[in-house]
Amino acid sequence: MNILIVEDDPVSQEYLTALLKPYGTCRVATNGREALTAFQDAWHRNQPFALICMDIMMPEMDGQTALKEIRRLENAMGLEPKKRAIVIMTTALEDAHNVDEALYRGGASSYILKPVNAELLIEDLQRFGLI
Repeated sequence: MNILIVEDDPVSQEYLTALLKPYGTCRVATNGREALTAFQDAWHRNQPFALICMDIMMPEMDGQTALKEIRRLENAMGLEPKKRAIVIMTTALEDAHNVDEALYRGGASSYILKPVNAELLIEDLQRFGLI
């Protein structure tokens, strides 16, 4: 499984990579712009990301904007919902606005608060049939 970790904090990058490495190949992007480039590159190499773990608060382009753009690109590619990336927002923001923006407006698959609980993340991977 190809996994994209979108996180500007190096400690969180390492933590998520350590958790997810047993399940696939991890690539790290430090902001939303890098995530979009990585998403498009992977698609053009015919190795799309099955899982994207994305922070919300990042420089250059935040996770909410990047999520919407990824979903727009998937729509433009004509991808069926089953073929779209599973996007798990991993963030410290627990206010109703950000949860609503990610899950209902942005099309995130799940929303996990930081610090990311390994058990919750693994449960999500199982729930979405990734492991």
